[in-house]
Amino acid sequence: MYKHVALLVRQEGMTHDEFVDYWQNNHTPIAREIEGVTRYQTVLPTDPENAEFDGLAELYFEELDALHDALGSEGSRDYDPEQGKAKEAREDVDNFLDIDRRPRFIGEEIVQKDEVDGDTDGLYKHSAFLVRQDDMTHDEFVEYWQNNHTPIAREIEGVVRYATVLPTDPENAEFDGIAELYFEDLDKLYDALGAEGSRDYDPEKGKAKEAREDVDNFLAVEERPRFIGRETVQKDET
Repeated sequence: MYKHVALLVRQEGMTHDEFVDYWQNNHTPIAREIEGVTRYQTVLPTDPENAEFDGLAELYFEELDALHDALGSEGSRDYDPEQGKAKEAREDVDNFLDIDRRPRFIGEEIVQKDEVDGDTDGLYKHSAFLVRQDDMTHDEFVEYWQNNHTPIAREIEGVVRYATVLPTDPENAEFDGIAELYFEDLDKLYDALGAEGSRDYDPEKGKAKEAREDVDNFLAVEERPRFIGRETVQKDET
């Protein structure tokens, strides 16, 4: 599955609550009907005051061309669809989003672990937007991440689902990948991966400690945005 992840930032003059109200009640009914969308989920921050973004919008497509037609190509934060719900959704984002401050990512999802049979509605999710270290190529980063780090990360205590997302166009992508770890309990997430306001964390034991030590082998931790939120599945035709 191909997915488009938008890291949402509200417009100046809006409170977070005003942003969420508009996004959920006005924009979401449009976005979930965008042509080609097979699954659509929104993620609201568990701690809005300390979150780096106001939310995540994640749209899935079976075909990459359908995604590009609806939401633009990899290298552009903006896009200009000419018809249908995609055009309506693009026009509507100007009512609540700060487009220039909204990173976006297009990639292919690889499910590494799934104990919930794909049912992520209501689960807590830690999304790490990964940036490689300066001395690594993207390919070297991916090889280490997938073959060395992923076997550790999917065994972190409390993780019920783990997915990695690889960019479809690495040269133009804003990040080298996304790591998505799902938990049924927020306290277990915080114990394993730290609280909302810190990009770094210091678990004391188990696979969480092992994973934290390993990220220093391939990630530029200070350049890696992270987001902790609760997911709502708005549409699922997969």
